Amino acid sequence: MPDATDDDDLTVGQVAARLGVTVRALHHWDEIGLARPSLRTTAGYRLYTAADLQRLHRIVVYREIGLGLDRIRAVLDDSTADVPGALRAQRTQVAERIDRLQQLTAGLDRMIDAHERGLLLTAEQQAAMFGPTWNPDWPAEARRRYGDTTQWLQYAERSASRGPEEWKAVAEAVAGLDRALGDAMDAGVAPGSPEANQLVERHREVFASYFPLTRQMQVCLGRMYEADPGFAAHYDGIRDGLAAWFRRIVDASARAHGIDPDTATWQ
Repeated sequence: MPDATDDDDLTVGQVAARLGVTVRALHHWDEIGLARPSLRTTAGYRLYTAADLQRLHRIVVYREIGLGLDRIRAVLDDSTADVPGALRAQRTQVAERIDRLQQLTAGLDRMIDAHERGLLLTAEQQAAMFGPTWNPDWPAEARRRYGDTTQWLQYAERSASRGPEEWKAVAEAVAGLDRALGDAMDAGVAPGSPEANQLVERHREVFASYFPLTRQMQVCLGRMYEADPGFAAHYDGIRDGLAAWFRRIVDASARAHGIDPDTATWQ
């Protein structure tokens, strides 16, 4: 039996280093009979010959292209094995996996973009969908204000999965609500009345297309709609004084649910 120091015989550690695999993998391949060392030292340690190393090289190559160990065994040991067929089948699987990864990459890009921009529509698309009073700077402003909140993350996740058609449906729901608010104010609907409370609930339902809106958060939004020049201009452009009227009906509804509007916080 060759001596363990013979340069033609490699130890498990030497083979692992040459092939870039783990000693544990070599032990496993030995145990399942896939790649057994031809020699042993007198102390029982494995020694690999040049022929063993050639087989191991082939195993590593086939494993790197994704073949399972059973398929590798068949390719190496079965003289009737259809090696080109096995490789073509593996190529098909690799191509499918690449396609899935490309789709995943595209999805990740949209998610990143949605977290950074909020609304994945051009300024022209936004104007066409949300009307001439829509300010395309609002999404960026919302990110500055709420970018570190759970609600912004929820909004971004929904935005990433929406295309123009989905946003068109959201825009139509928002426009319908705006018209209903304006008509109700014209009709003299009083804050705290059933009709006003229904509109408050409708606002929460429509707003849920962005993220779930609690009653306290709705109070904060009502105050922002009245105080922020951009939002106030939007609502007052629908009806003069609508921003303040909307804030009052939200406050009245909040009180009916045990919430003090003066101490409401974004939660």
